Amino acid sequence: MNSAAIEVNNVSAAYGNKKALDAVTLVVPAGSSFALLGPNGAGKTTLINILCTLRRPDGGTAVVAGADVITRPTQARRSIGVVFQDSSLDDRLTAWENLEFHGLVYGMAARPRRAMIDSVLDLVELGDWTHEIVRSFSGGMRRRLEIARALLHEPKILFLDEPTVGLDAQTRQRIWQYLDRLRRERDLTVLTTTHYIEEVEGADIVCIIDHGKIIAQASPEALKREHGVRSLHVIPQDAAAAELIVQRFPEAHRLGAEGLVIPADQDAQTDAFLAEFRDRLSEVRFQPPTLESVFLSLTGRQLRDRTDGQRDADRAAGQRGGRR
Repeated sequence: MNSAAIEVNNVSAAYGNKKALDAVTLVVPAGSSFALLGPNGAGKTTLINILCTLRRPDGGTAVVAGADVITRPTQARRSIGVVFQDSSLDDRLTAWENLEFHGLVYGMAARPRRAMIDSVLDLVELGDWTHEIVRSFSGGMRRRLEIARALLHEPKILFLDEPTVGLDAQTRQRIWQYLDRLRRERDLTVLTTTHYIEEVEGADIVCIIDHGKIIAQASPEALKREHGVRSLHVIPQDAAAAELIVQRFPEAHRLGAEGLVIPADQDAQTDAFLAEFRDRLSEVRFQPPTLESVFLSLTGRQLRDRTDGQRDADRAAGQRGGRR
């Protein structure tokens, strides 16, 4: 991972008076797994769009696979594959037809194009559904087909913008297994944005962006050492106990429907908390520093800042369809 697959230098972008990116600078080593984390509206998708040549930056430069995205966008596009946050498949066509169209757009010759279609469909375990209409696919199958399409023209860099949003945990795990295998076999560079922070624990580099600025960038372990916080995860016995804990410890934040997380770096404060509330807790456990605690300490927010109801709705929408 010595050479750079992506180089971003002082890139800025705005929508009217709202600044989306503020002098962003970063380097993504070739062959690396690079995760871009940030709350909604942090600038992640704007940066992805610039790197994919879908939007021009207002300032600065960006080079993808050796091609400047402003002066040589066509060359840059030939080196990248993209899985967008929202599905862009034509669900009136079959899996094979979607890939055939993509190969034609990229000017792939007939014989290698058809061989690659068979290869990528087998890779994502959709070989048995080659000639099925995409409308009949489940959310997980569609996502796998989009990954197959993004890989069809053998890109050097794969952009994944929220690739597993709305999918169940088992399907998310399978998709990451495909991607990890591909990166090893093809020396592929993978840049990911995700709301599921546990998905990037194995990334080579995690970059945290907030309000359009890069605020931290390092390996997951280095980030945990520098910014992570040991915490106490508790479930109060009732709503009254939860309310009292929040009043007494304003730094506590909600975790799911019932849980609370309290920073536990100071032993004296932890001892005082347990002495006061031990009998009003149904569950208590210590949690070593995590990427979630890193993100919270740097941004003041949790990464998954949507409500449980919204996440459940997304998941249900992603699973519609008869097949898995």
